[in-house]
Amino acid sequence: MIQLSQAAKIEIERLKSKQQPNVLVRLAVKPGGCSDLFYDMSFDEILQEGDLTFEVSGLQILIDNQSLQYVNGLVLDYSEDLMGGGFRFHNPQAVTTCSCGNSFSITQDFIVHS
Repeated sequence: MIQLSQAAKIEIERLKSKQQPNVLVRLAVKPGGCSDLFYDMSFDEILQEGDLTFEVSGLQILIDNQSLQYVNGLVLDYSEDLMGGGFRFHNPQAVTTCSCGNSFSITQDFIVHS
Protein backbone atom coordinates (compact mmCIF):
# COMPACT_ATOMS: atom_id res chain seq x y z
CA MET A 1 0.00 0.00 0.00
CA ILE A 2 2.37 2.77 1.24
CA GLN A 3 6.07 2.58 2.00
CA LEU A 4 8.27 4.94 3.99
CA SER A 5 11.98 5.26 3.48
CA GLN A 6 14.10 5.17 6.62
CA ALA A 7 14.79 8.91 6.19
CA ALA A 8 11.06 9.69 5.95
CA LYS A 9 10.33 7.61 9.04
CA ILE A 10 13.03 9.39 11.04
CA GLU A 11 11.78 12.83 9.97
CA ILE A 12 8.14 12.01 10.72
CA GLU A 13 9.15 10.71 14.16
CA ARG A 14 11.17 13.89 14.79
CA LEU A 15 8.24 16.11 13.82
CA LYS A 16 5.79 13.95 15.76
CA SER A 17 7.89 14.25 18.92
CA LYS A 18 7.11 17.99 18.93
CA GLN A 19 3.34 17.34 18.89
CA GLN A 20 0.86 16.33 21.57
CA PRO A 21 1.11 12.73 22.80
CA ASN A 22 -0.92 10.16 20.85
CA VAL A 23 -1.08 12.33 17.73
CA LEU A 24 -1.41 10.46 14.43
CA VAL A 25 0.04 11.22 11.04
CA ARG A 26 -2.58 12.09 8.42
CA LEU A 27 -1.86 11.67 4.70
CA ALA A 28 -4.43 13.11 2.32
CA VAL A 29 -4.77 13.93 -1.35
CA LYS A 30 -6.62 17.14 -2.12
CA PRO A 31 -7.70 18.85 -5.33
CA GLY A 32 -5.48 21.70 -6.46
CA GLY A 33 -1.82 22.35 -6.99
CA CYS A 34 0.04 22.62 -10.26
CA SER A 35 -1.11 19.25 -11.61
CA ASP A 36 -4.71 18.77 -10.38
CA LEU A 37 -4.00 17.02 -7.05
CA PHE A 38 -1.58 17.51 -4.17
CA TYR A 39 -0.40 15.60 -1.12
CA ASP A 40 -1.16 16.97 2.33
CA MET A 41 0.57 15.63 5.43
CA SER A 42 -0.47 16.78 8.88
CA PHE A 43 -0.93 15.60 12.43
CA ASP A 44 -4.35 14.81 13.84
CA GLU A 45 -5.68 13.60 17.17
CA ILE A 46 -9.17 12.76 15.94
CA LEU A 47 -10.27 10.01 13.60
CA GLN A 48 -12.89 11.23 11.15
CA GLU A 49 -15.65 9.16 9.62
CA GLY A 50 -14.18 7.27 6.68
CA ASP A 51 -10.61 7.31 8.03
CA LEU A 52 -8.57 4.17 7.74
CA THR A 53 -5.53 3.55 9.94
CA PHE A 54 -2.47 1.77 8.58
CA GLU A 55 0.70 0.76 10.37
CA VAL A 56 3.61 1.67 8.13
CA SER A 57 7.15 1.13 9.39
CA GLY A 58 5.86 1.21 12.96
CA LEU A 59 3.95 4.49 12.51
CA GLN A 60 0.17 4.83 12.54
CA ILE A 61 -0.93 6.64 9.35
CA LEU A 62 -4.48 7.96 8.84
CA ILE A 63 -5.81 8.06 5.30
CA ASP A 64 -9.33 9.12 4.44
CA ASN A 65 -11.28 6.80 2.18
CA GLN A 66 -11.30 9.29 -0.72
CA SER A 67 -7.50 9.75 -0.66
CA LEU A 68 -6.84 6.03 -0.45
CA GLN A 69 -7.47 5.51 -4.17
CA TYR A 70 -4.61 7.88 -5.05
CA VAL A 71 -1.86 6.54 -2.79
CA ASN A 72 -1.71 2.83 -3.56
CA GLY A 73 1.96 2.04 -4.11
CA LEU A 74 3.16 5.42 -2.86
CA VAL A 75 6.73 5.58 -1.57
CA LEU A 76 7.40 8.50 0.76
CA ASP A 77 11.00 9.64 1.09
CA TYR A 78 12.71 12.55 2.82
CA SER A 79 15.88 14.22 1.65
CA GLU A 80 17.81 17.40 2.17
CA ASP A 81 19.41 19.50 -0.53
CA LEU A 82 20.67 23.06 -0.93
CA MET A 83 17.10 24.38 -0.70
CA GLY A 84 16.43 22.55 2.60
CA GLY A 85 14.73 19.32 3.50
CA GLY A 86 11.49 17.99 2.20
CA PHE A 87 9.34 14.96 1.70
CA ARG A 88 9.42 13.38 -1.75
CA PHE A 89 6.40 11.48 -3.03
CA HIS A 90 7.00 8.68 -5.55
CA ASN A 91 3.61 7.56 -6.83
CA PRO A 92 3.41 4.87 -9.53
CA GLN A 93 -0.12 6.06 -10.41
CA ALA A 94 1.03 9.60 -11.25
CA VAL A 95 1.18 10.29 -14.98
CA THR A 96 2.39 13.87 -14.50
CA THR A 97 4.09 15.58 -11.60
CA CYS A 98 5.01 19.16 -10.97
CA SER A 99 8.57 20.24 -10.29
CA CYS A 100 7.46 21.09 -6.74
CA GLY A 101 7.16 17.32 -6.16
CA ASN A 102 3.93 17.73 -4.20
CA SER A 103 1.43 17.99 -7.06
CA PHE A 104 0.44 15.27 -9.49
CA SER A 105 -2.26 14.00 -11.79
CA ILE A 106 -3.44 10.55 -12.75
CA THR A 107 -5.49 9.20 -15.63
CA GLN A 108 -9.23 8.89 -15.22
CA ASP A 109 -8.82 5.09 -15.38
CA PHE A 110 -7.38 5.12 -11.84
CA ILE A 111 -10.12 7.24 -10.28
CA VAL A 112 -12.76 5.27 -8.40
CA HIS A 113 -15.85 7.35 -7.69
CA SER A 114 -17.77 6.53 -4.53
